[in-house]
Amino acid sequence: MGPISLDIGIDAPREAVFDRICDLSRRESWTDHFVSDLRLERMEPSGRGAAARFRVDAPGGVQFAETVIDVAERPSTISERGRGGRSDRVGIRTNWELRGGEGSLTEVTLTFWTEPGSFLDRVRDVRAGGWWKRRWRRALQRLRDEIESGDEQGEPVRVGGGDRRPTGFSQ
Repeated sequence: MGPISLDIGIDAPREAVFDRICDLSRRESWTDHFVSDLRLERMEPSGRGAAARFRVDAPGGVQFAETVIDVAERPSTISERGRGGRSDRVGIRTNWELRGGEGSLTEVTLTFWTEPGSFLDRVRDVRAGGWWKRRWRRALQRLRDEIESGDEQGEPVRVGGGDRRPTGFSQ
């Protein structure tokens, strides 16, 4: 699927918007209309190297997907790469560009595309463009509403098997 590009203005400082997008542990709060069962793959949930795996019921066979933050240049650029679909044959790319606007307005541009690995994946991918565009448009609107209201939606996703040492433990 060729790249889809969406823009939205968020009335918040670029750093705050950058931090929210870059934090994969909070990603499900504004993408849960098409992402479920999000699990972190690394202890650090944000910044370069942060990774998550999740379920997506997208047309075209992408049922499970993963994303890794490749580039995190504060406060302007986040680039993610990932894989999805059957046997992880479909490459997935997501780029976020944040520009300062008038006052505290931040202009966010999301560019998303998939790279099917086989002919069958390309055939399935043809009908998926509109589906992804509608889901990402709604996600950006929910992100804007969440940031502008100052609302921290739910608990962040945690990595299972983290620090097992009880708080206050001393030797």
